[in-house]
Amino acid sequence: MTQQLLLDILPASPPSLDNFVTGGNQAVVEALRMLAPGRAIYLWGTAGSGRSHLLKACTRRANGQYFDAQSSVAELHKLAVGIDHALACIAVDDVGLLAPEAQAALFALYNRWRELAATPRAFALLVSGESSPLAMPLREDLRSRLGWDLAFRLEQLSDADRAAALTGQAQARGLRLSDEVLGWILTHYDRDMGRLSALLDALDRYSLSRHRSITLPLLKELLAHSAQTGNSS
Repeated sequence: MTQQLLLDILPASPPSLDNFVTGGNQAVVEALRMLAPGRAIYLWGTAGSGRSHLLKACTRRANGQYFDAQSSVAELHKLAVGIDHALACIAVDDVGLLAPEAQAALFALYNRWRELAATPRAFALLVSGESSPLAMPLREDLRSRLGWDLAFRLEQLSDADRAAALTGQAQARGLRLSDEVLGWILTHYDRDMGRLSALLDALDRYSLSRHRSITLPLLKELLAHSAQTGNSS
Protein backbone atom coordinates (compact mmCIF):
# COMPACT_ATOMS: atom_id res chain seq x y z
CA MET A 1 0.00 0.00 0.00
CA THR A 2 2.71 2.51 0.93
CA GLN A 3 4.49 2.31 -2.41
CA GLN A 4 1.27 3.27 -4.21
CA LEU A 5 0.26 6.04 -1.84
CA LEU A 6 0.75 9.09 -4.08
CA LEU A 7 -0.75 12.30 -2.79
CA ASP A 8 -1.42 13.58 -6.29
CA ILE A 9 -3.72 10.68 -7.19
CA LEU A 10 -5.70 10.33 -3.98
CA PRO A 11 -9.41 10.79 -4.68
CA ALA A 12 -10.58 14.08 -3.23
CA SER A 13 -14.07 14.85 -2.03
CA PRO A 14 -16.12 16.42 -4.84
CA PRO A 15 -16.14 20.22 -4.60
CA SER A 16 -19.22 21.66 -2.92
CA LEU A 17 -20.21 24.91 -1.27
CA ASP A 18 -20.49 23.02 2.01
CA ASN A 19 -16.89 21.78 2.00
CA PHE A 20 -15.42 25.09 0.83
CA VAL A 21 -13.41 26.69 3.64
CA THR A 22 -14.99 30.13 3.70
CA GLY A 23 -12.60 32.28 5.71
CA GLY A 24 -13.34 35.89 4.77
CA ASN A 25 -15.43 34.91 1.75
CA GLN A 26 -18.84 34.54 3.38
CA ALA A 27 -20.47 37.07 1.03
CA VAL A 28 -19.15 35.20 -2.01
CA VAL A 29 -20.49 31.84 -0.86
CA GLU A 30 -23.86 33.36 0.01
CA ALA A 31 -24.12 34.95 -3.44
CA LEU A 32 -23.32 31.61 -5.06
CA ARG A 33 -25.93 29.83 -2.96
CA MET A 34 -28.51 32.33 -4.22
CA LEU A 35 -27.30 32.31 -7.82
CA ALA A 36 -30.24 32.03 -10.20
CA PRO A 37 -30.54 31.70 -13.97
CA GLY A 38 -30.13 35.09 -15.58
CA ARG A 39 -27.39 36.23 -13.18
CA ALA A 40 -23.62 36.29 -13.75
CA ILE A 41 -20.76 36.33 -11.27
CA TYR A 42 -17.07 36.97 -11.93
CA LEU A 43 -14.69 35.66 -9.24
CA TRP A 44 -11.11 36.81 -9.06
CA GLY A 45 -8.21 35.94 -6.81
CA THR A 46 -4.72 34.48 -6.81
CA ALA A 47 -3.94 30.80 -7.29
CA GLY A 48 -5.13 28.75 -4.33
CA SER A 49 -7.97 31.13 -3.44
CA GLY A 50 -10.62 28.53 -4.32
CA ARG A 51 -11.90 29.81 -7.67
CA SER A 52 -11.97 26.40 -9.36
CA HIS A 53 -13.51 24.73 -6.32
CA LEU A 54 -16.40 27.19 -6.32
CA LEU A 55 -17.06 27.01 -10.06
CA LYS A 56 -17.06 23.22 -10.01
CA ALA A 57 -19.27 23.19 -6.91
CA CYS A 58 -21.87 25.40 -8.58
CA THR A 59 -22.01 23.36 -11.79
CA ARG A 60 -22.36 20.17 -9.72
CA ARG A 61 -25.26 21.50 -7.64
CA ALA A 62 -27.12 22.80 -10.70
CA ASN A 63 -27.58 21.39 -14.17
CA GLY A 64 -24.30 22.91 -15.25
CA GLN A 65 -21.12 22.53 -17.25
CA TYR A 66 -17.56 23.54 -16.35
CA PHE A 67 -14.94 24.78 -18.83
CA ASP A 68 -11.30 25.81 -18.54
CA ALA A 69 -8.42 26.47 -20.93
CA GLN A 70 -8.07 22.74 -21.68
CA SER A 71 -11.76 22.26 -22.54
CA SER A 72 -13.15 21.97 -26.04
CA VAL A 73 -13.56 25.37 -27.68
CA ALA A 74 -16.10 23.81 -30.03
CA GLU A 75 -18.30 22.79 -27.08
CA LEU A 76 -18.13 26.28 -25.59
CA HIS A 77 -18.98 27.77 -28.97
CA LYS A 78 -22.01 25.46 -29.32
CA LEU A 79 -23.37 26.79 -26.05
CA ALA A 80 -22.68 30.37 -27.11
CA VAL A 81 -24.76 30.01 -30.28
CA GLY A 82 -27.51 28.06 -28.55
CA ILE A 83 -26.94 24.59 -29.97
CA ASP A 84 -28.18 21.90 -27.56
CA HIS A 85 -28.44 24.50 -24.80
CA ALA A 86 -30.37 23.21 -21.80
CA LEU A 87 -28.05 24.13 -18.95
CA ALA A 88 -28.92 26.11 -15.83
CA CYS A 89 -25.31 27.11 -15.14
CA ILE A 90 -22.18 27.51 -17.27
CA ALA A 91 -18.78 28.12 -15.64
CA VAL A 92 -15.60 29.23 -17.40
CA ASP A 93 -12.50 29.07 -15.23
CA ASP A 94 -9.18 30.94 -15.43
CA VAL A 95 -10.12 33.10 -18.43
CA GLY A 96 -6.65 34.64 -18.56
CA LEU A 97 -5.40 31.37 -20.02
CA LEU A 98 -7.99 31.16 -22.81
CA ALA A 99 -6.74 31.11 -26.39
CA PRO A 100 -8.14 33.75 -28.80
CA GLU A 101 -10.72 31.30 -30.18
CA ALA A 102 -11.97 30.50 -26.68
CA GLN A 103 -12.12 34.20 -25.80
CA ALA A 104 -14.30 34.77 -28.86
CA ALA A 105 -16.60 31.95 -27.76
CA LEU A 106 -16.87 33.38 -24.25
CA PHE A 107 -17.64 36.83 -25.68
CA ALA A 108 -20.50 35.27 -27.68
CA LEU A 109 -21.63 33.36 -24.59
CA TYR A 110 -21.89 36.60 -22.58
CA ASN A 111 -24.02 38.09 -25.33
CA ARG A 112 -26.31 35.06 -25.31
CA TRP A 113 -26.51 35.15 -21.51
CA ARG A 114 -27.76 38.74 -21.64
CA GLU A 115 -30.16 37.97 -24.50
CA LEU A 116 -31.81 35.13 -22.54
CA ALA A 117 -31.53 36.58 -19.02
CA ALA A 118 -35.21 37.46 -18.67
CA THR A 119 -36.60 34.43 -20.52
CA PRO A 120 -37.44 30.85 -19.48
CA ARG A 121 -34.20 29.75 -21.18
CA ALA A 122 -32.01 31.89 -18.92
CA PHE A 123 -28.85 30.40 -17.43
CA ALA A 124 -26.38 31.50 -14.77
CA LEU A 125 -22.87 32.38 -15.94
CA LEU A 126 -19.82 31.99 -13.69
CA VAL A 127 -16.39 33.19 -14.80
CA SER A 128 -13.10 33.41 -12.94
CA GLY A 129 -9.67 34.96 -13.35
CA GLU A 130 -6.63 36.04 -11.37
CA SER A 131 -7.27 39.78 -11.57
CA SER A 132 -10.09 42.29 -11.46
CA PRO A 133 -12.13 42.55 -14.68
CA LEU A 134 -10.38 45.57 -16.16
CA ALA A 135 -6.92 44.19 -15.31
CA MET A 136 -7.37 40.90 -17.18
CA PRO A 137 -5.14 40.37 -20.27
CA LEU A 138 -8.07 39.74 -22.61
CA ARG A 139 -9.61 41.29 -25.70
CA GLU A 140 -11.17 44.62 -24.77
CA ASP A 141 -14.79 43.73 -25.54
CA LEU A 142 -14.59 40.57 -23.41
CA ARG A 143 -12.83 42.35 -20.54
CA SER A 144 -15.69 44.84 -20.26
CA ARG A 145 -18.22 42.01 -20.07
CA LEU A 146 -16.58 40.45 -17.01
CA GLY A 147 -18.12 43.23 -14.93
CA TRP A 148 -21.61 43.14 -16.43
CA ASP A 149 -23.23 41.74 -13.26
CA LEU A 150 -21.58 40.82 -9.93
CA ALA A 151 -17.84 40.60 -9.28
CA PHE A 152 -16.14 39.37 -6.11
CA ARG A 153 -12.54 39.21 -5.01
CA LEU A 154 -11.70 35.99 -3.16
CA GLU A 155 -9.62 36.50 -0.05
CA GLN A 156 -6.80 34.05 0.65
CA LEU A 157 -7.27 31.96 3.77
CA SER A 158 -5.15 32.98 6.73
CA ASP A 159 -3.00 30.42 8.54
CA ALA A 160 -5.54 30.56 11.36
CA ASP A 161 -8.32 29.69 8.89
CA ARG A 162 -6.30 26.77 7.51
CA ALA A 163 -5.41 25.54 10.99
CA ALA A 164 -9.05 25.66 12.08
CA ALA A 165 -10.20 23.87 8.93
CA LEU A 166 -7.60 21.10 9.23
CA THR A 167 -8.32 20.66 12.93
CA GLY A 168 -12.03 20.40 12.22
CA GLN A 169 -11.50 17.87 9.42
CA ALA A 170 -9.22 15.82 11.64
CA GLN A 171 -11.74 15.82 14.49
CA ALA A 172 -14.46 14.70 12.08
CA ARG A 173 -12.25 11.68 11.26
CA GLY A 174 -11.50 11.00 14.91
CA LEU A 175 -7.88 12.09 14.46
CA ARG A 176 -5.73 14.28 16.65
CA LEU A 177 -3.21 16.61 15.04
CA SER A 178 -0.56 17.81 17.46
CA ASP A 179 0.53 21.44 17.38
CA GLU A 180 3.89 20.22 16.06
CA VAL A 181 2.34 18.39 13.09
CA LEU A 182 -0.12 21.18 12.34
CA GLY A 183 2.57 23.85 12.52
CA TRP A 184 4.90 21.91 10.21
CA ILE A 185 2.15 21.40 7.61
CA LEU A 186 1.20 25.08 7.59
CA THR A 187 4.83 26.18 7.36
CA HIS A 188 6.26 23.69 4.88
CA TYR A 189 3.41 22.29 2.80
CA ASP A 190 1.13 23.65 0.07
CA ARG A 191 -1.16 26.55 1.04
CA ASP A 192 -4.00 25.30 -1.18
CA MET A 193 -6.80 23.95 1.00
CA GLY A 194 -7.62 21.14 -1.40
CA ARG A 195 -4.09 19.77 -1.21
CA LEU A 196 -4.02 20.20 2.55
CA SER A 197 -7.20 18.13 2.81
CA ALA A 198 -5.68 15.49 0.51
CA LEU A 199 -2.62 15.37 2.76
CA LEU A 200 -4.81 14.81 5.81
CA ASP A 201 -6.58 11.99 3.98
CA ALA A 202 -3.22 10.45 3.11
CA LEU A 203 -2.05 10.76 6.72
CA ASP A 204 -5.19 9.03 7.94
CA ARG A 205 -4.71 6.10 5.55
CA TYR A 206 -0.97 5.86 6.16
CA SER A 207 -1.28 5.87 9.95
CA LEU A 208 -3.87 3.10 9.73
CA SER A 209 -1.67 1.02 7.42
CA ARG A 210 1.30 1.44 9.78
CA HIS A 211 -0.73 1.08 12.99
CA ARG A 212 0.88 4.26 14.29
CA SER A 213 -0.48 7.55 15.52
CA ILE A 214 0.06 10.72 13.51
CA THR A 215 3.36 12.30 14.48
CA LEU A 216 5.85 14.53 12.68
CA PRO A 217 8.19 11.58 11.89
CA LEU A 218 5.23 9.68 10.39
CA LEU A 219 4.26 12.68 8.27
CA LYS A 220 7.81 13.05 6.93
CA GLU A 221 7.97 9.31 6.26
CA LEU A 222 4.75 9.52 4.22
CA LEU A 223 6.04 12.44 2.16
CA ALA A 224 9.36 10.67 1.56
CA HIS A 225 7.56 7.53 0.34
CA SER A 226 5.36 9.62 -1.95
CA ALA A 227 8.34 11.50 -3.38
CA GLN A 228 10.28 8.27 -4.01
CA THR A 229 7.30 6.65 -5.71
CA GLY A 230 6.72 9.73 -7.85
CA ASN A 231 10.36 9.88 -8.95
CA SER A 232 10.36 6.19 -9.90
CA SER A 233 7.11 6.30 -11.90
